[in-house]
Amino acid sequence: MLNMQQPEMLWLVVPVVAAGIYLIRKGAKRGLIISRVVVLTLLIIALASPYNVVSRISSSENPDIVLISDETASMELFEKQTATELYASLAANTPTKAVKLTGENTALGDVIVQYARGDNQIVLVSDGNNNKGQGLEEALGFAKEAGTTVYSVIPEVKANDVSLHINSEKTAVQNNEYVFEMVVQQAKDTPISYDIEVYVDDKLLPDPSKTYTQEGYQRKILATHTFDSLGAHKITASVTVEGEDIQPINNIFYKTVYVVPKPKIQLITDDTSSSMANVLLKLYDTSTNAQLTDLENKKAVVLDNRNINSLSGSDIQTLKDYVSSGGGLYVVGGDSSYDYGNYLNSSLESILPVYSKATEWKGGRNVVLVLDVSSSTINGSTPSTEGSVGVQGNPIGDEIKANAISILRNEGLRSANVGVIAFGTEATDVSDGLVYFGIPSNIERLESQILALTPSLTSQTSLDSGLSIADEWLRTGTGELDVIIVSDGGIADFYTQSLEVAQKLTEQNVKLYFVHIMSTATMYRDPRTHSIYGENLMQAVNGTYFQIQQGERVNIEFDELEHPDTNESVDHSAFTLIKYNPTHFITRDVNISGNITGYNDVTPKPGADRLVLTSTGKPVLTVWRYGLGRVASLSTDNGKGYDNMWSTQMYSGNNSRLTSSTMNWLIGDPQVEEGAVLEAEDTWFGTPAQLKLTMYDEGIPTITLDDTRSIDLSLTGKDTYETTIDVGQVGVHHISGYPIAVNYALEYRDVGVNPDLEMMIKANGGKTYTKNEAQALLLKDAKNNSQKLIKEPISQKIYFILAALIIFLLEVIIRRLREIKEMKEQEKRIQEVSEA
Repeated sequence: MLNMQQPEMLWLVVPVVAAGIYLIRKGAKRGLIISRVVVLTLLIIALASPYNVVSRISSSENPDIVLISDETASMELFEKQTATELYASLAANTPTKAVKLTGENTALGDVIVQYARGDNQIVLVSDGNNNKGQGLEEALGFAKEAGTTVYSVIPEVKANDVSLHINSEKTAVQNNEYVFEMVVQQAKDTPISYDIEVYVDDKLLPDPSKTYTQEGYQRKILATHTFDSLGAHKITASVTVEGEDIQPINNIFYKTVYVVPKPKIQLITDDTSSSMANVLLKLYDTSTNAQLTDLENKKAVVLDNRNINSLSGSDIQTLKDYVSSGGGLYVVGGDSSYDYGNYLNSSLESILPVYSKATEWKGGRNVVLVLDVSSSTINGSTPSTEGSVGVQGNPIGDEIKANAISILRNEGLRSANVGVIAFGTEATDVSDGLVYFGIPSNIERLESQILALTPSLTSQTSLDSGLSIADEWLRTGTGELDVIIVSDGGIADFYTQSLEVAQKLTEQNVKLYFVHIMSTATMYRDPRTHSIYGENLMQAVNGTYFQIQQGERVNIEFDELEHPDTNESVDHSAFTLIKYNPTHFITRDVNISGNITGYNDVTPKPGADRLVLTSTGKPVLTVWRYGLGRVASLSTDNGKGYDNMWSTQMYSGNNSRLTSSTMNWLIGDPQVEEGAVLEAEDTWFGTPAQLKLTMYDEGIPTITLDDTRSIDLSLTGKDTYETTIDVGQVGVHHISGYPIAVNYALEYRDVGVNPDLEMMIKANGGKTYTKNEAQALLLKDAKNNSQKLIKEPISQKIYFILAALIIFLLEVIIRRLREIKEMKEQEKRIQEVSEA
């Protein structure tokens, strides 16, 4: 295909053609004019710089390698000679440059971006914990786009270290439950035991202060406290490990909390005794009224089951102005609101994140993937196929992952609830239950979790344990229920137990599939009958058996779901609540369970965020931003107050936290907007703190650090001042009475290997090695990856210039020959006349 570097030059053809037509009409010689127009057109095309793109393969027997050696403080836990020995091995065979990172921060992303030239390859010898500058995932993506492959080599962990930090909000509300999360990480993946002590303002909290055990890399511990006094408070948590813990600096963590009065909200309702009203009256400074009143100093407004006729035009305009200016609005459903309250096409609906009409029917399909991660999946190599997730030379386990991801991308699952279970000696819940597949983020999260699965060297193939978890998940499910087993087929030792659980599943109308990845490394046949265990299992339960060769991908054709008859009576006890977006502020710390018996039928607007759904995909909690404010739509009722109550379970047990977390999100900053309001997050040693001061009263702001050091501020907006300061040493400091904690350097928080490193490297075309694997395989892989398809532009300008020149010369030659012929004929006639 012919391309143009300067296509705008082609517009010059228009006046050339127009001039040619004009001259021909004026009587100029037609052939001459056409010839000149063609010549000029060809020259104009040449002026536009035409070119073709030619592809060629570039390869190198001696690829250029940059070895980045991470020698920062966090690498003290690892073997120290890995980078040195690997450099010596590579440098002896190919051009290799060594780059060292040192100090108390790790800027891996910055170094990758700096050295990713496109004609080289990068080797990271690091734990993968990036804590400064460019994000690691973004840097790997940049390198991939540039054409540089990045590999990682993980040194052996020689010593264990345990770190502790706290995740929570900086601001708390007086006399309300304050939730904070303690995160304990260790470098090794071995069982450990430790004691945690938590103090609030130097007073020991007895409940979270106790002995804990941990087997994996990380454990999260939720704790709560109720602050009964306003102002600055301090939480101090420490961990004491029974066993090896070489770095004590990261065993103590400070969290500062600033407690403010209960935010003022207004509840518009006729039902002040409902379950929802009880939560709001307890947690907030709540004004109740049946009509919209003064909204000054109110952080949020709750409309509880209000018909559109109960709101005047001025009321709705007031709400629009209020939300646009930064207020929060919570619209709660019921038998007088949304589709029952004439919201559709109303001015109120323009504020809401939903339309008050039936959403497109979703759901009805629940699918559980049961994946084999037993030791047998380590054996056997798998050939690569274009577009597949599997990588050449990888074990059969990668083929299982690749087929699992292929199944996840099946269009038949776009509106399903999907869960993933991995089984070896025991079964593991990978997905944290069923996840709704209506949004890409949930699919991407499950794909990442599958790619991170690692088989154990000694684990058995206990398929029955995986099926047992699937049975628990689907026991109360509705609609189509499917279980898909993806395995190498070596289930002989647990065949009988697996058959019992599989039969139990089929009795509950669960359809089973067995995807058998063929491998000579597994014993998948009955030694007596030579029949295949996976195929026998499916025949016994009337399931579907697929036999897949290495490199192939299974194609499961799910039946199209039938939409329910809207005239048919519905069993209202079957609307199970499902967390749709588990990463949102509202839902991330709330474990939702139970059912609702009814809902308002709504459709989320484009740009809205669906947080909670029913098992059939009906929206229950939907949010979005409107102007500077926030709006939440709860399309079920307040839990109590009239005969047709739908959602009593939403306000009981842990579900009741959904109301408070929604209100806290709507409120945003609970601080009273008066006087001078300072905001500053806790920080790490060596990391400057960001301060923001808002002046609601007149005056010149002055703030000091620890009552000794004056802090200069810069005006960044109306009544808003900001600055960045180095607060000082580790500990708790005060800025004009506002607390801020400085903890150990960020370098010491993430100990051990970044659990996402291998997945990120693989997703961007690289590979992760141990030290021995790198010395044996890395250079070979680098040579293979040095073969790149290069597309080069080849100019075609000369051909158009030559064509123009040839046509011009031909035209001149033809014209000259014609003139010579005419001259000879004329001379002949003159001679004939003279002779006569």
